[in-house]
Amino acid sequence: MNVKQFVKMHREEWKQLEQLVATMSKRRPAITGDHITQFHRLYQKAAQNLSYSQTYFPHDEVTNYLNGLVAKSHNLLYKDQVSSFKQIRYFFSQKFIGLLLEQWKFVIAAMILFLIGGFGSFLSVLNDPLHIYSILPAEIAKGVDPEQLGKGHEAVDSSLMSASIMTNNIKVAIFAFAGGITFGLVTVYLMVYNGIIIGALAALFWHHGKSYDFWAYIVPHGMIELTAIFIAGGAGLLMGYKLFVPGQYSRSFQLKQHAKRSVQLLLGTIPLFIIAGIIEGFITPAAISLEAKYIVAFLTVIGLILYVAIGKIKRKKAIIDSDS
Repeated sequence: MNVKQFVKMHREEWKQLEQLVATMSKRRPAITGDHITQFHRLYQKAAQNLSYSQTYFPHDEVTNYLNGLVAKSHNLLYKDQVSSFKQIRYFFSQKFIGLLLEQWKFVIAAMILFLIGGFGSFLSVLNDPLHIYSILPAEIAKGVDPEQLGKGHEAVDSSLMSASIMTNNIKVAIFAFAGGITFGLVTVYLMVYNGIIIGALAALFWHHGKSYDFWAYIVPHGMIELTAIFIAGGAGLLMGYKLFVPGQYSRSFQLKQHAKRSVQLLLGTIPLFIIAGIIEGFITPAAISLEAKYIVAFLTVIGLILYVAIGKIKRKKAIIDSDS
């Protein structure tokens, strides 16, 4: 049986299950015993279909669709037994990690676009420092003075700065995600443009012999912040790709299906932006040694790796427990 035959054979039952999930989520007083019996039967069949699809069509869209449908049905079946706190914990400890691991290629693509922009602008300004004025916005280019790096931070309102940075970064992430609806073109632009800014500044500080200082002020918050931006950019690229190459499904179906996944990826980055904002507002301007700032950056990288690794282990364990 090929994938088209498989979809054709079971499509109506999946639609019925979708309708029941919608009905049982919104109109509880109207639910009858027959509804519950039918829901349970269709849920079991969908779970069997998912198992078959994971075996024979692991990389096809239908597997992702069934995974989502079964997950929604499972959550509906057991949601009264799960507190809101547990649902939030489940999302950030397993669901978000699962989405991230599934869509890692798009996250890497966003990072590559950023690096392309950064490398290009770095070489340009390295060749001629005056290029900084044609590459960067005027307010940034005129306001940068490598010799003043680290000075005047005692006058910074850290709380206000942290809140402003978090708000700005979340806006960038939302634009990067929403850019997916333009077939990913806006997302591509934002990734490259952000890379251009960092690359040009890095080259300018290189000319002044301040590279070590520059990166010490960037990497403590930047490792988490850029990771979150790459994830948001990857979410936008995923949506744009599925609109551009819809496969055997319609573009409206792909938009509906992958917009939901992309929104979940975007939501998962919010805690990362909060942590990055706190670091940038309180630790980056702090009167500590440059080495201490690099240690903070190292710890954030270790934290990110542990977060993903532990989430992956928990997710595997949950899958094994559900199958047994």
